Amino acid sequence: MARRIADPALIDLRKRIRHSAAHVLAESVLKLFPQAKPTIGPPTDDGFYYDFDVDRPFTPEDIEKIAELMRVSIKADHRFEESEIERSEARKRVQDNPYKLEIIEGIPEGEKITFARHGDFVDLCRGGHVRSTGEIAAFKLLSTAGAYWRGDERNRMLQRIYGTAWESGEELEKFLLQVAEAEKRDHRRLGTELQLYFFDPSAPASPFFLPKGATVYNGLIDYMRQLYRKYGYQEVITPQILNVDLWKRSGHYDNYRENMFVVEIDERQFGVKPMNCPAHALMYASTLRSYRDLPIRFADFGRLHRYERSGVTHGLTRVRSFSQDDAHIFCAPDQIGSEISGFISLLREAYQAFRFEELRVALSLRPEKRVGGEEIWDRAEVALEKVLEDSGLSFDKMPGEGAFYGPKIDFFVPDAIGREWQLGTVQLDFSLSERFDLEFVAEDGSRQRPVVIHRAALGSLERFIGVLVEHTAGALPLWLAPVQAVVIPITDRNVSYADEVRAKLAEAGLRAEVDRSNERMNAKIRAAQLQKVPYMLVIGDREQAAGNVAVRRRAGGDLGARPVDKVVRMLSDEVANRS
Repeated sequence: MARRIADPALIDLRKRIRHSAAHVLAESVLKLFPQAKPTIGPPTDDGFYYDFDVDRPFTPEDIEKIAELMRVSIKADHRFEESEIERSEARKRVQDNPYKLEIIEGIPEGEKITFARHGDFVDLCRGGHVRSTGEIAAFKLLSTAGAYWRGDERNRMLQRIYGTAWESGEELEKFLLQVAEAEKRDHRRLGTELQLYFFDPSAPASPFFLPKGATVYNGLIDYMRQLYRKYGYQEVITPQILNVDLWKRSGHYDNYRENMFVVEIDERQFGVKPMNCPAHALMYASTLRSYRDLPIRFADFGRLHRYERSGVTHGLTRVRSFSQDDAHIFCAPDQIGSEISGFISLLREAYQAFRFEELRVALSLRPEKRVGGEEIWDRAEVALEKVLEDSGLSFDKMPGEGAFYGPKIDFFVPDAIGREWQLGTVQLDFSLSERFDLEFVAEDGSRQRPVVIHRAALGSLERFIGVLVEHTAGALPLWLAPVQAVVIPITDRNVSYADEVRAKLAEAGLRAEVDRSNERMNAKIRAAQLQKVPYMLVIGDREQAAGNVAVRRRAGGDLGARPVDKVVRMLSDEVANRS
């Protein structure tokens, strides 16, 4: 749940504070549990954690005692000292800890091995601490959980302690308030309460979308299809299971095999697709292309499947089965700038519809290991930078962070409580055309390679729904809400008229229900508010006689009695304007 930070120095300070706090945590655990074996304890965006091999899970009482020992160490203001150790000596130091030995064996020959000391505690560590423990100004231990060593369920289950640390008590308090608000907005809980989706052990990390959730899901797809028509995309449908020869040709089998589901059919191996790009390359190659055909923009909402380890799956934000607003653009090198510019326009229009008003942009440049000549990398990076400058978007350059096949731009948005999410991405690819021998006939008759642009605005639809539910606390905008209005008859005498009102709303394309329960009117209104329904249309004898409905908004705004036809137009206009 990272908070947006622009200052690199502050980012570095927090990382060092949290790394140091993880060391103090390990020191305190070993004082309380001398037989525990510490494993790894990295800083995270919002805090830190440390995994331990212990005989039993930590209890809340244990956590309180550990925190008190940490406070003692921090008050002692022990200085952090880092030292480089020979490999043989390093092995001796950790000879009783198989986890640390495994880490040392994984360090390439020639790379230095360092240990960090504060007080009497010494730990294998890459470095990066504050000057002394006293500079850990504010911390809190948050929770415990089981975690497999290396994230692999075939390994031993360890016990993880999560914590957070900040440069001041004020920043810690802000964070804890944000955590409390995030718990209220947790999309997993809201998804169940609002009858949108659920998970079942029969399909781990793969959501089941209920009718209301499917309405939201399809609403997103319908909206993106409108944008695709506006911006010149062609939607395609591709197979979900393809021979592994294709995945070997694309490079996914060698580089992504552990994240793929592979099945055997007729004594041959097939891969369930984790991404669409190889299939789109086959589509492009299915006929000879001319420069006049370019750019070609293939969009695909096909289901994708990736094997995410159980230790990293999380609600809708990290799943194994999902769909993306995924597209690939095949274009000539001199079209890169205009295509990226067009995508940014599409992306900004989409984010505006969801009220993501701010954007942080990162331009990731060539990594050390890459494919393609320097000339085309130069041209691509200059093109991306110029597009961003022309768009008026400020951006951060990230040297060495590009993909091996091309530079990329990532788009981040802050939600309603200040957390930042990476949603959109656009990536240039110089490798796919080579691997699949993609060509087009240039104006001079020569055969040339197209550039492939991978792009997504929302990303995984499952993840985006999770983000949006938390951003809105479940109060989705009218145009996307699964139930847009509930018609509430006060007495049984009003039910027939309520059905007529619902029918008029449905005829206008609006999603409405009639609450036929025996509850009192206030209870019905409360139920609709809890379900985050945007409008409640209350009907009593007076409204029925006048051909009206009494209109209430979910936030409590009472708009009074209005003619049904005017209410239908009001809601229809709001949907059309996505206001």
